Amino acid sequence: MRTLLITTLLTGLMLPVGAHAENPHKEFISGPINSGSEATAQCIECHEEHTEAFMKTSHWTWAKEQTVNGKTVKLGKKNAINNYCVSVSSNEPRCTKCHAGYGYEDAKFDFQDATKVDCLVCHDTTGTYKKDLSGYAFKSVDLVRVSQNVGAPVRDNCGSCHFFGGGGDGVKHGDMDSSMAYPDKALDVHMDADGMDFQCQDCHKGESHTIKGQAMSVSPGATDHLECTSCHENDVHKNAKLNRHTEKVACQTCHIPEFAKVEPTKMWWDWSEAGQDREETKNQWGRKDYMKKKGSFVWGQKVQPEYAWYNGTADAYLFGDKMDPAKVTPLSKPAGTKDDGESKIYPFKVHRGKQLYDAKHMVFVPTKVFGKDGYWKTFDWDKSATAGMNTHPSMQAKGLTYSGQKGFAETEMWWRINHMVSPKTEALKCSACHSKKGRLDWEALGYDQDPMKAKKKK
Repeated sequence: MRTLLITTLLTGLMLPVGAHAENPHKEFISGPINSGSEATAQCIECHEEHTEAFMKTSHWTWAKEQTVNGKTVKLGKKNAINNYCVSVSSNEPRCTKCHAGYGYEDAKFDFQDATKVDCLVCHDTTGTYKKDLSGYAFKSVDLVRVSQNVGAPVRDNCGSCHFFGGGGDGVKHGDMDSSMAYPDKALDVHMDADGMDFQCQDCHKGESHTIKGQAMSVSPGATDHLECTSCHENDVHKNAKLNRHTEKVACQTCHIPEFAKVEPTKMWWDWSEAGQDREETKNQWGRKDYMKKKGSFVWGQKVQPEYAWYNGTADAYLFGDKMDPAKVTPLSKPAGTKDDGESKIYPFKVHRGKQLYDAKHMVFVPTKVFGKDGYWKTFDWDKSATAGMNTHPSMQAKGLTYSGQKGFAETEMWWRINHMVSPKTEALKCSACHSKKGRLDWEALGYDQDPMKAKKKK
């Protein structure tokens, strides 16, 4: 009977929304349900194995063992640095609104408690499920209705977090924002709502709740990559010269000429200007160029990517590493060269900014911005730095506490562009790269000049 029940439920999960007049889960989920954990407890009665499998994934752990800068470390969202809001540590209630769990309020969160898993954020089909601080469901959510109407994820489920990373719509990735929920063909040929209508899991396939493909910023040492060639063969073009390009040039480089096609994305964030009592202005897209609690920003729309060799791994700055304030510190940057036999040229969004560092220890500070002693309340960098740095696991491991000396230094983060694939008629033409005003910086890519010009001279 249990096997039959699970088979029935899974069959229902795999069917598209609206395929059943009545969702089969209505027979097995009963109310009242007063919390997300109470909903999960009912899910576990039939889906215990699936819950256990999910708890091994990085969507739950927010960290995994990987090799970074030649060292084996346990790294992920919960302890990596970024140049947006800088650090999850000490800011958990705010950041963990996007954790697939309930009650992640601080570093003491129990990752072994299966009832804290949030099944609904990925499987809601009603469009009414919303998460609040620490990942709890909003009190206004009808948890019985949502639990009785679960199904396979759609773009909106994944987008509820991934479209809004960095604190707002389109802020972080550049190629993922709210416009991707129901895109047309010009925005993305794969997810075109009136065309192929791909859902995220159509490409990001995995087993046992693992999701193939991960962000370089938190998984610089990841080996579980997702590439266009997972579906498309290398010799996909009728033109042999184009097919030869795929040996050194990633598909995305030609087929994603620009990102942030509809919604603007943040390109610069300067924390050093925060705290000033000046007008909080908005730009042509209605986005703020200045906020007292966050500093100044630069936004971009229809942005041309930057390009770099990428071999599937990345270099990364880890909390506690020494930095040089006179130089721009790459917090994440693709690794690879033109001659290593592995790398290809990929497109990237590069987000730049200024953030707080400890001027005595010469390390970037995991600043606390949210809650008590957080900068957004106190506008006191010393309190923010003390609260963040003195409690961060990496700083504690190195015996570092805030010195009281501070400064601001420039950083950059490289985000690989994979979405917003244009129709083939909009792919880059030869002249986009091989011309006087071409978009590739050949010298930065390791060439003396455009290699096509070098061939002609021979």
